[in-house]
Amino acid sequence: MRKFAVTAAVVGLTAFGLAVPATTAQAADTGVQASGCNSKWPGRNGKVYAWDGYDCQGTLLGSTAGNDSDWNAAGGGFAGAWDKASSVMNAGYTGGNDVVQFWFWQNYEETYSCLSPNEYFADDLSDDYFNESGQKVDDNIRSHRWVTAGSCATWLT
Repeated sequence: MRKFAVTAAVVGLTAFGLAVPATTAQAADTGVQASGCNSKWPGRNGKVYAWDGYDCQGTLLGSTAGNDSDWNAAGGGFAGAWDKASSVMNAGYTGGNDVVQFWFWQNYEETYSCLSPNEYFADDLSDDYFNESGQKVDDNIRSHRWVTAGSCATWLT
């Protein structure tokens, strides 16, 4: 009965010329200009990105195709980026080590959370947590590395 009621409501709205708003994915498919992380998607270029604002806004903290064991030190793609990331993107190539594992401490220590290449980005890290510690990911990333999905138990959404 509920399915019928929902269907009737959609048909009714359509008959009156009211449209259901397009989702972000639908907007991208129809050529409508997307904003935030969608507009910054570079395609599969092998890199991980991080921004200090939500929805890939604010300052780009860095990008790299490699691992970075210390987001505070120069040389890994994310110098001076400790405890600043509020959104991240996985534009890595698929296959093999295509998951980005973000760590609470430098040198891949303590606790982590992963971002799948199929997720593309996590636009708001305030609702994500590192495994085991319960520590929020937002403004707490200090290193990252590329791994396989089998190396992950906790995922960013």
